Amino acid sequence: MNIKLLSIACLMVPALALAQDNSINDSNTPLHLLKPDYKHGYGVSTKQDVKKSIDKVLGYILDNPQQFRTTSYEWGVTYSACLDAADASGDSRYADYVAGNFKTIADAFPKAMKDLKNGKKLDTAIRKVVDPHALDDAGAICAAMIKAELKARQNAKTRPTQAIETAPVIANYAQYIMDKEFRLADGTFARKRPHNNTVWLDDMFMAIPAIAYMGAYTGEQKYYDEAARQIMLFKEKMWVPGKKLFRHGWVEAMTPHPAFHWGRANGWAVLTMCEVLDVLPENHPQRNDILQLLQQHIEGLAALQGENGFWHQLLDRQESYEESSCTAIYTYCIAHAINKGWISALAYGPVVQLAWHAVEASIDEKGRVTKTCVGTGMGFDPAFYMFRPVSTAAAHGYGPVIWAGAEMLRLLDKQHPKMNDSAVQFYPEAVDTDEPIFNYDGEIRF
Repeated sequence: MNIKLLSIACLMVPALALAQDNSINDSNTPLHLLKPDYKHGYGVSTKQDVKKSIDKVLGYILDNPQQFRTTSYEWGVTYSACLDAADASGDSRYADYVAGNFKTIADAFPKAMKDLKNGKKLDTAIRKVVDPHALDDAGAICAAMIKAELKARQNAKTRPTQAIETAPVIANYAQYIMDKEFRLADGTFARKRPHNNTVWLDDMFMAIPAIAYMGAYTGEQKYYDEAARQIMLFKEKMWVPGKKLFRHGWVEAMTPHPAFHWGRANGWAVLTMCEVLDVLPENHPQRNDILQLLQQHIEGLAALQGENGFWHQLLDRQESYEESSCTAIYTYCIAHAINKGWISALAYGPVVQLAWHAVEASIDEKGRVTKTCVGTGMGFDPAFYMFRPVSTAAAHGYGPVIWAGAEMLRLLDKQHPKMNDSAVQFYPEAVDTDEPIFNYDGEIRF
Protein backbone atom coordinates (compact mmCIF):
# COMPACT_ATOMS: atom_id res chain seq x y z
CA MET A 1 0.00 0.00 0.00
CA ASN A 2 1.13 3.51 -0.77
CA ILE A 3 2.77 4.98 2.33
CA LYS A 4 0.73 8.17 1.94
CA LEU A 5 -2.54 6.22 1.76
CA LEU A 6 -1.48 4.19 4.80
CA SER A 7 -0.89 7.35 6.78
CA ILE A 8 -4.31 8.69 5.88
CA ALA A 9 -5.91 5.43 6.88
CA CYS A 10 -4.16 5.51 10.25
CA LEU A 11 -5.43 8.98 10.88
CA MET A 12 -8.96 7.96 10.01
CA VAL A 13 -9.12 5.09 12.49
CA PRO A 14 -9.57 7.24 15.63
CA ALA A 15 -12.04 9.44 13.82
CA LEU A 16 -14.12 6.46 12.74
CA ALA A 17 -13.97 5.03 16.22
CA LEU A 18 -15.14 8.32 17.67
CA ALA A 19 -17.97 8.42 15.17
CA GLN A 20 -19.09 5.03 16.42
CA ASP A 21 -18.44 5.84 20.14
CA ASN A 22 -20.58 8.72 21.41
CA SER A 23 -19.17 8.66 24.94
CA ILE A 24 -17.90 11.90 26.41
CA ASN A 25 -14.35 11.77 27.67
CA ASP A 26 -11.33 13.97 28.25
CA SER A 27 -10.16 13.58 24.66
CA ASN A 28 -13.23 15.18 23.10
CA THR A 29 -14.76 17.43 25.81
CA PRO A 30 -13.18 19.95 28.23
CA LEU A 31 -13.64 18.52 31.70
CA HIS A 32 -15.23 21.70 33.07
CA LEU A 33 -18.05 21.28 30.55
CA LEU A 34 -19.01 17.83 31.77
CA LYS A 35 -22.47 17.92 33.37
CA PRO A 36 -22.77 16.00 36.63
CA ASP A 37 -26.10 14.42 37.48
CA TYR A 38 -26.99 16.75 40.35
CA LYS A 39 -30.25 15.77 42.04
CA HIS A 40 -30.97 19.38 42.95
CA GLY A 41 -29.71 22.71 41.70
CA TYR A 42 -26.07 23.59 41.49
CA GLY A 43 -24.44 26.88 40.67
CA VAL A 44 -24.85 30.51 41.67
CA SER A 45 -28.25 31.89 42.65
CA THR A 46 -29.58 35.30 41.71
CA LYS A 47 -31.32 37.65 44.12
CA GLN A 48 -34.35 37.60 41.84
CA ASP A 49 -34.66 33.83 42.09
CA VAL A 50 -34.20 33.88 45.87
CA LYS A 51 -36.88 36.53 46.30
CA LYS A 52 -39.22 34.62 44.01
CA SER A 53 -38.83 31.50 46.15
CA ILE A 54 -39.60 33.12 49.49
CA ASP A 55 -42.46 35.11 47.94
CA LYS A 56 -44.03 31.82 46.96
CA VAL A 57 -43.89 30.66 50.59
CA LEU A 58 -45.30 33.96 51.84
CA GLY A 59 -48.08 33.68 49.28
CA TYR A 60 -49.07 30.28 50.63
CA ILE A 61 -49.10 31.64 54.19
CA LEU A 62 -51.24 34.64 53.22
CA ASP A 63 -53.65 32.49 51.22
CA ASN A 64 -54.09 29.97 54.03
CA PRO A 65 -54.50 31.99 57.25
CA GLN A 66 -56.17 29.11 59.12
CA GLN A 67 -53.44 26.62 58.32
CA PHE A 68 -51.09 27.61 61.16
CA ARG A 69 -51.24 28.47 64.88
CA THR A 70 -50.24 32.10 65.03
CA THR A 71 -49.34 32.05 68.74
CA SER A 72 -47.05 29.02 68.56
CA TYR A 73 -43.26 28.98 68.81
CA GLU A 74 -43.08 27.85 65.19
CA TRP A 75 -44.83 31.03 64.20
CA GLY A 76 -42.58 33.07 66.46
CA VAL A 77 -39.79 31.90 64.15
CA THR A 78 -41.90 32.91 61.15
CA TYR A 79 -42.45 36.40 62.59
CA SER A 80 -38.71 36.92 63.09
CA ALA A 81 -38.08 35.61 59.59
CA CYS A 82 -40.67 37.90 58.01
CA LEU A 83 -39.30 40.94 59.82
CA ASP A 84 -35.87 40.06 58.48
CA ALA A 85 -37.21 39.43 54.97
CA ALA A 86 -38.89 42.83 54.96
CA ASP A 87 -35.61 44.46 55.92
CA ALA A 88 -33.51 42.50 53.42
CA SER A 89 -35.87 42.80 50.46
CA GLY A 90 -37.69 46.07 51.08
CA ASP A 91 -41.00 44.23 50.57
CA SER A 92 -43.44 45.61 53.14
CA ARG A 93 -45.82 42.64 52.83
CA TYR A 94 -43.62 40.63 55.18
CA ALA A 95 -43.64 43.27 57.92
CA ASP A 96 -47.33 43.99 57.36
CA TYR A 97 -48.16 40.35 57.97
CA VAL A 98 -46.31 40.42 61.28
CA ALA A 99 -47.83 43.73 62.34
CA GLY A 100 -51.35 42.50 61.62
CA ASN A 101 -50.92 39.37 63.75
CA PHE A 102 -49.18 41.21 66.56
CA LYS A 103 -51.99 43.76 66.65
CA THR A 104 -54.54 40.95 66.94
CA ILE A 105 -52.62 39.46 69.88
CA ALA A 106 -52.05 42.82 71.58
CA ASP A 107 -55.69 43.85 71.21
CA ALA A 108 -56.89 40.57 72.73
CA PHE A 109 -54.40 40.60 75.60
CA PRO A 110 -56.10 42.96 78.14
CA LYS A 111 -59.46 41.18 78.04
CA ALA A 112 -57.84 37.76 78.12
CA MET A 113 -55.84 38.71 81.22
CA LYS A 114 -59.00 39.91 82.90
CA ASP A 115 -60.82 36.72 81.97
CA LEU A 116 -57.93 34.65 83.31
CA LYS A 117 -58.06 36.43 86.67
CA ASN A 118 -61.81 35.87 86.80
CA GLY A 119 -61.39 32.15 86.21
CA LYS A 120 -62.98 32.08 82.76
CA LYS A 121 -62.01 29.40 80.29
CA LEU A 122 -59.79 30.73 77.50
CA ASP A 123 -59.18 29.61 73.97
CA THR A 124 -55.90 27.69 73.77
CA ALA A 125 -54.27 30.18 71.42
CA ILE A 126 -54.75 33.20 73.68
CA ARG A 127 -54.24 31.21 76.88
CA LYS A 128 -50.66 30.47 75.79
CA VAL A 129 -50.10 34.22 75.54
CA VAL A 130 -51.53 35.31 78.88
CA ASP A 131 -50.72 32.17 80.89
CA PRO A 132 -47.67 30.38 79.42
CA HIS A 133 -47.02 26.89 80.72
CA ALA A 134 -43.80 26.15 78.81
CA LEU A 135 -40.95 27.95 77.11
CA ASP A 136 -42.54 26.89 73.82
CA ASP A 137 -45.41 29.26 74.63
CA ALA A 138 -43.27 32.30 75.28
CA GLY A 139 -39.72 32.66 73.99
CA ALA A 140 -39.93 32.72 70.20
CA ILE A 141 -42.83 35.15 69.98
CA CYS A 142 -41.38 37.32 72.75
CA ALA A 143 -38.12 37.70 70.82
CA ALA A 144 -39.97 38.54 67.61
CA MET A 145 -42.13 41.14 69.36
CA ILE A 146 -39.04 42.79 70.84
CA LYS A 147 -37.43 42.93 67.39
CA ALA A 148 -40.55 44.64 66.06
CA GLU A 149 -40.50 47.12 68.97
CA LEU A 150 -36.80 47.88 68.44
CA LYS A 151 -37.41 48.41 64.74
CA ALA A 152 -40.29 50.75 65.54
CA ARG A 153 -38.03 52.75 67.86
CA GLN A 154 -35.41 52.96 65.11
CA ASN A 155 -37.96 54.21 62.60
CA ALA A 156 -39.91 56.49 64.96
CA LYS A 157 -38.30 59.72 63.83
CA THR A 158 -38.20 59.06 60.10
CA ARG A 159 -41.34 57.01 59.59
CA PRO A 160 -43.81 57.56 62.41
CA THR A 161 -46.37 54.78 62.60
CA GLN A 162 -49.18 53.87 64.93
CA ALA A 163 -47.63 51.81 67.70
CA ILE A 164 -48.81 48.30 68.38
CA GLU A 165 -49.09 47.97 72.14
CA THR A 166 -47.08 44.79 72.63
CA ALA A 167 -45.17 45.99 75.71
CA PRO A 168 -47.53 44.26 78.21
CA VAL A 169 -47.33 41.04 76.19
CA ILE A 170 -43.53 41.18 76.13
CA ALA A 171 -43.40 41.83 79.89
CA ASN A 172 -45.67 38.88 80.57
CA TYR A 173 -43.60 36.55 78.42
CA ALA A 174 -40.33 37.74 79.97
CA GLN A 175 -41.62 37.27 83.49
CA TYR A 176 -42.56 33.69 82.73
CA ILE A 177 -39.16 32.90 81.20
CA MET A 178 -37.11 34.52 83.95
CA ASP A 179 -39.17 33.73 87.04
CA LYS A 180 -41.56 30.84 86.43
CA GLU A 181 -39.97 28.28 84.11
CA PHE A 182 -38.69 25.11 85.80
CA ARG A 183 -34.89 24.94 86.24
CA LEU A 184 -32.23 22.58 87.54
CA ALA A 185 -30.43 23.42 90.77
CA ASP A 186 -27.68 25.19 88.80
CA GLY A 187 -30.24 27.35 86.98
CA THR A 188 -30.37 25.52 83.63
CA PHE A 189 -33.79 25.61 81.96
CA ALA A 190 -35.28 22.13 82.20
CA ARG A 191 -38.46 20.06 81.97
CA LYS A 192 -40.03 17.23 83.87
CA ARG A 193 -40.62 15.14 80.75
CA PRO A 194 -39.93 12.54 79.56
CA HIS A 195 -38.04 12.24 82.86
CA ASN A 196 -37.54 14.49 85.82
CA ASN A 197 -34.80 17.11 85.36
CA THR A 198 -34.48 16.72 81.61
CA VAL A 199 -32.65 19.34 79.55
CA TRP A 200 -33.91 19.81 75.97
CA LEU A 201 -31.62 21.38 73.40
CA ASP A 202 -34.74 22.99 71.89
CA ASP A 203 -35.04 25.17 74.98
CA MET A 204 -31.93 27.11 74.09
CA PHE A 205 -33.96 28.81 71.37
CA MET A 206 -37.23 28.77 73.29
CA ALA A 207 -35.73 30.98 76.00
CA ILE A 208 -32.28 32.44 75.45
CA PRO A 209 -32.78 34.78 72.45
CA ALA A 210 -35.75 36.39 74.18
CA ILE A 211 -33.61 37.00 77.27
CA ALA A 212 -30.80 38.53 75.21
CA TYR A 213 -33.23 40.75 73.36
CA MET A 214 -34.70 41.86 76.67
CA GLY A 215 -31.23 43.24 77.33
CA ALA A 216 -31.40 45.30 74.13
CA TYR A 217 -35.01 46.27 74.88
CA THR A 218 -34.53 47.40 78.48
CA GLY A 219 -30.82 48.19 78.60
CA GLU A 220 -30.46 46.01 81.71
CA GLN A 221 -27.21 44.06 81.99
CA LYS A 222 -28.82 41.19 83.90
CA TYR A 223 -30.50 39.93 80.76
CA TYR A 224 -27.29 39.81 78.75
CA ASP A 225 -25.55 38.00 81.61
CA GLU A 226 -28.32 35.44 81.98
CA ALA A 227 -28.44 34.72 78.24
CA ALA A 228 -24.67 34.12 78.13
CA ARG A 229 -24.79 32.02 81.31
CA GLN A 230 -27.53 29.79 79.91
CA ILE A 231 -25.55 29.10 76.73
CA MET A 232 -22.60 27.95 78.84
CA LEU A 233 -24.86 25.80 81.04
CA PHE A 234 -26.31 24.10 77.97
CA LYS A 235 -22.82 23.63 76.57
CA GLU A 236 -21.69 21.82 79.74
CA LYS A 237 -24.45 19.24 79.37
CA MET A 238 -25.21 19.02 75.68
CA TRP A 239 -22.04 19.69 73.67
CA VAL A 240 -20.18 16.68 72.23
CA PRO A 241 -16.68 18.00 71.45
CA GLY A 242 -15.55 15.04 69.35
CA LYS A 243 -18.33 15.63 66.83
CA LYS A 244 -18.74 19.39 67.28
CA LEU A 245 -22.47 18.81 67.66
CA PHE A 246 -25.04 18.99 70.44
CA ARG A 247 -27.00 16.04 71.82
CA HIS A 248 -30.76 16.47 71.82
CA GLY A 249 -31.46 15.46 75.40
CA TRP A 250 -29.76 15.22 78.77
CA VAL A 251 -31.33 13.60 81.83
CA GLU A 252 -29.84 14.31 85.23
CA ALA A 253 -30.31 10.76 86.53
CA MET A 254 -29.08 9.08 83.33
CA THR A 255 -25.60 7.56 83.00
CA PRO A 256 -24.20 7.70 80.39
CA HIS A 257 -25.93 10.46 78.45
CA PRO A 258 -26.89 9.16 74.98
CA ALA A 259 -26.06 11.50 72.11
CA PHE A 260 -28.65 11.67 69.35
CA HIS A 261 -27.79 14.60 67.12
CA TRP A 262 -31.22 15.60 65.90
CA GLY A 263 -31.07 18.05 63.01
CA ARG A 264 -33.64 20.63 64.04
CA ALA A 265 -32.53 20.74 67.67
CA ASN A 266 -28.99 21.50 66.53
CA GLY A 267 -30.63 24.16 64.39
CA TRP A 268 -32.20 25.75 67.46
CA ALA A 269 -28.77 25.76 69.12
CA VAL A 270 -26.86 27.41 66.29
CA LEU A 271 -29.70 29.88 65.73
CA THR A 272 -29.63 30.79 69.43
CA MET A 273 -25.95 31.67 69.28
CA CYS A 274 -26.48 33.83 66.20
CA GLU A 275 -29.38 35.63 67.86
CA VAL A 276 -27.45 36.27 71.06
CA LEU A 277 -24.31 37.48 69.28
CA ASP A 278 -26.45 39.94 67.32
CA VAL A 279 -27.27 41.88 70.50
CA LEU A 280 -24.66 40.89 73.09
CA PRO A 281 -22.35 43.87 73.76
CA GLU A 282 -18.93 43.58 72.13
CA ASN A 283 -17.25 43.91 75.52
CA HIS A 284 -19.28 41.22 77.26
CA PRO A 285 -16.83 38.82 79.00
CA GLN A 286 -18.43 35.70 77.49
CA ARG A 287 -18.93 36.98 73.97
CA ASN A 288 -15.76 35.38 72.61
CA ASP A 289 -16.60 32.04 74.24
CA ILE A 290 -19.98 32.04 72.51
CA LEU A 291 -18.43 33.07 69.20
CA GLN A 292 -15.89 30.24 69.38
CA LEU A 293 -18.64 27.74 70.18
CA LEU A 294 -20.63 28.99 67.18
CA GLN A 295 -17.61 28.63 64.91
CA GLN A 296 -16.95 25.09 66.12
CA HIS A 297 -20.59 24.13 65.70
CA ILE A 298 -20.71 25.45 62.14
CA GLU A 299 -17.52 23.50 61.37
CA GLY A 300 -19.15 20.33 62.67
CA LEU A 301 -22.36 20.95 60.75
CA ALA A 302 -20.63 21.76 57.46
CA ALA A 303 -18.74 18.47 57.57
CA LEU A 304 -22.05 16.58 57.56
CA GLN A 305 -23.85 18.31 54.68
CA GLY A 306 -25.20 15.73 52.25
CA GLU A 307 -24.57 15.45 48.52
CA ASN A 308 -27.87 17.16 47.67
CA GLY A 309 -27.24 20.15 49.93
CA PHE A 310 -29.52 18.89 52.70
CA TRP A 311 -28.66 17.87 56.22
CA HIS A 312 -30.20 14.71 57.62
CA GLN A 313 -32.75 14.06 60.32
CA LEU A 314 -30.00 12.53 62.46
CA LEU A 315 -27.00 14.56 61.40
CA ASP A 316 -24.38 11.85 61.64
CA ARG A 317 -26.53 9.13 60.08
CA GLN A 318 -26.64 9.67 56.33
CA GLU A 319 -29.16 6.84 56.02
CA SER A 320 -31.73 9.01 57.83
CA TYR A 321 -33.89 11.20 55.61
CA GLU A 322 -33.05 14.64 54.25
CA GLU A 323 -34.83 17.22 56.38
CA SER A 324 -35.76 20.73 55.25
CA SER A 325 -36.26 22.71 58.48
CA CYS A 326 -32.78 22.05 59.84
CA THR A 327 -31.32 22.64 56.37
CA ALA A 328 -33.04 26.03 56.17
CA ILE A 329 -31.93 27.01 59.68
CA TYR A 330 -28.31 26.12 58.90
CA THR A 331 -28.55 28.04 55.62
CA TYR A 332 -29.64 31.14 57.51
CA CYS A 333 -27.11 30.77 60.31
CA ILE A 334 -24.07 30.05 58.15
CA ALA A 335 -24.98 32.86 55.74
CA HIS A 336 -25.56 35.19 58.70
CA ALA A 337 -22.22 34.27 60.25
CA ILE A 338 -20.49 35.03 56.95
CA ASN A 339 -22.29 38.35 56.63
CA LYS A 340 -21.28 39.28 60.17
CA GLY A 341 -17.64 38.37 59.55
CA TRP A 342 -17.68 35.56 62.12
CA ILE A 343 -16.63 32.85 59.64
CA SER A 344 -14.91 32.68 56.25
CA ALA A 345 -16.92 33.27 53.10
CA LEU A 346 -14.33 31.35 51.08
CA ALA A 347 -14.76 28.25 53.24
CA TYR A 348 -18.47 28.36 53.93
CA GLY A 349 -20.01 30.33 51.07
CA PRO A 350 -20.23 27.26 48.81
CA VAL A 351 -21.84 25.32 51.69
CA VAL A 352 -24.56 27.95 51.96
CA GLN A 353 -25.12 28.12 48.22
CA LEU A 354 -25.54 24.36 47.94
CA ALA A 355 -27.85 24.40 50.96
CA TRP A 356 -30.00 27.14 49.45
CA HIS A 357 -30.57 25.00 46.36
CA ALA A 358 -31.82 22.27 48.70
CA VAL A 359 -34.11 24.74 50.47
CA GLU A 360 -35.56 25.86 47.12
CA ALA A 361 -36.10 22.22 46.17
CA SER A 362 -38.21 21.84 49.33
CA ILE A 363 -40.76 24.42 48.16
CA ASP A 364 -43.52 22.86 46.09
CA GLU A 365 -45.56 24.52 43.33
CA LYS A 366 -48.13 25.81 45.87
CA GLY A 367 -45.51 27.39 48.11
CA ARG A 368 -45.69 24.65 50.74
CA VAL A 369 -42.51 23.54 52.46
CA THR A 370 -41.95 19.81 52.05
CA LYS A 371 -39.60 17.34 53.79
CA THR A 372 -40.23 18.92 57.22
CA CYS A 373 -40.19 16.71 60.29
CA VAL A 374 -43.32 17.14 62.41
CA GLY A 375 -43.19 18.21 66.05
CA THR A 376 -40.82 15.92 67.89
CA GLY A 377 -40.37 14.94 71.50
CA MET A 378 -37.31 13.26 72.91
CA GLY A 379 -36.14 9.71 72.32
CA PHE A 380 -33.13 7.62 73.23
CA ASP A 381 -33.13 5.27 70.27
CA PRO A 382 -32.50 5.93 66.56
CA ALA A 383 -35.84 4.62 65.31
CA PHE A 384 -37.74 7.35 67.14
CA TYR A 385 -36.02 10.03 65.05
CA MET A 386 -35.50 8.18 61.79
CA PHE A 387 -39.15 7.23 61.36
CA ARG A 388 -40.62 10.53 62.52
CA PRO A 389 -43.17 11.63 59.86
CA VAL A 390 -42.74 14.61 57.55
CA SER A 391 -45.58 16.89 56.50
CA THR A 392 -46.27 20.12 54.60
CA ALA A 393 -48.55 20.98 57.54
CA ALA A 394 -45.54 21.06 59.88
CA ALA A 395 -45.17 24.76 60.65
CA HIS A 396 -41.51 24.34 61.62
CA GLY A 397 -40.29 24.70 58.03
CA TYR A 398 -41.94 27.92 56.87
CA GLY A 399 -40.15 30.50 59.01
CA PRO A 400 -36.69 28.97 58.48
CA VAL A 401 -37.15 28.93 54.70
CA ILE A 402 -38.09 32.62 54.61
CA TRP A 403 -35.28 33.46 57.04
CA ALA A 404 -32.75 31.58 54.92
CA GLY A 405 -33.88 33.44 51.82
CA ALA A 406 -33.63 36.81 53.55
CA GLU A 407 -30.04 36.15 54.56
CA MET A 408 -29.19 34.85 51.09
CA LEU A 409 -30.29 38.21 49.71
CA ARG A 410 -27.80 39.92 52.03
CA LEU A 411 -25.09 37.40 51.19
CA LEU A 412 -25.45 38.04 47.47
CA ASP A 413 -25.17 41.76 48.17
CA LYS A 414 -21.96 41.34 50.15
CA GLN A 415 -20.22 38.47 48.35
CA HIS A 416 -19.65 37.65 44.70
CA PRO A 417 -20.02 33.94 44.00
CA LYS A 418 -18.94 32.73 40.60
CA MET A 419 -18.36 29.45 38.85
CA ASN A 420 -14.68 28.63 38.39
CA ASP A 421 -13.72 25.32 36.83
CA SER A 422 -17.37 24.19 37.22
CA ALA A 423 -17.42 24.72 41.02
CA VAL A 424 -19.04 27.47 43.10
CA GLN A 425 -16.44 29.82 44.55
CA PHE A 426 -16.93 32.94 46.67
CA TYR A 427 -15.02 36.17 46.00
CA PRO A 428 -15.00 39.46 47.93
CA GLU A 429 -15.42 41.44 44.72
CA ALA A 430 -17.01 40.93 41.35
CA VAL A 431 -14.72 38.91 39.10
CA ASP A 432 -14.76 40.47 35.67
CA THR A 433 -14.21 37.52 33.37
CA ASP A 434 -16.27 35.20 31.24
CA GLU A 435 -13.63 32.51 31.25
CA PRO A 436 -14.82 29.16 32.67
CA ILE A 437 -11.45 28.64 34.39
CA PHE A 438 -9.46 31.52 35.78
CA ASN A 439 -6.79 32.49 38.30
CA TYR A 440 -7.52 35.08 40.95
CA ASP A 441 -5.13 37.01 43.15
CA GLY A 442 -7.35 39.83 44.41
CA GLU A 443 -6.45 42.22 41.66
CA ILE A 444 -5.68 40.40 38.46
CA ARG A 445 -8.01 38.00 36.75
CA PHE A 446 -6.73 35.94 33.85
